[in-house]
Amino acid sequence: MINELNRSVAGIIIVLGSPNDHRGNLSNIALERCSQALAEHRKNPDYAMLTTGGWGAHFNTTDKAHGYYVQQELVTRGIPESAFLPWVESSNSIEDAALARPVLEACAGAELIVVTSDFHAARAEYLFRREYPHRQIRMSASSTRVTRDELASLMEHERRALERLKNNA
Repeated sequence: MINELNRSVAGIIIVLGSPNDHRGNLSNIALERCSQALAEHRKNPDYAMLTTGGWGAHFNTTDKAHGYYVQQELVTRGIPESAFLPWVESSNSIEDAALARPVLEACAGAELIVVTSDFHAARAEYLFRREYPHRQIRMSASSTRVTRDELASLMEHERRALERLKNNA
């Protein structure tokens, strides 16, 4: 299927995964990322869409990939199915960037818009720029609506994770 992807697109909007429940219902964070992706698609309607997320005990235990649920949500919000590239069955942020390579290489030269949450943007940007140093990459972050304490915890987790990545580079 990747061989059939070789198409010229000006850009690709990459929606990074986040949790869904055991029935496939997206978390608020995932829905916020969907809203951000929809806003980007409205500004760039000819850009292709790429969703990420497979399975993992901490974010998706259903029989369908998380990327499938995000794609279905975006289709219900008006993005045509024809805009979507095959989702990436990743289980973490490092895999989001690395496992997207076959799809992104099939669409060489396209700008990448990486959609994630505000608390996750710095680490996601680091990973995508490390993985694709010669690509034009723009970050697009959704606002996370959680309590101040929850946001502080998320931000601290991301700070530590980014520090570990940089120390192991």
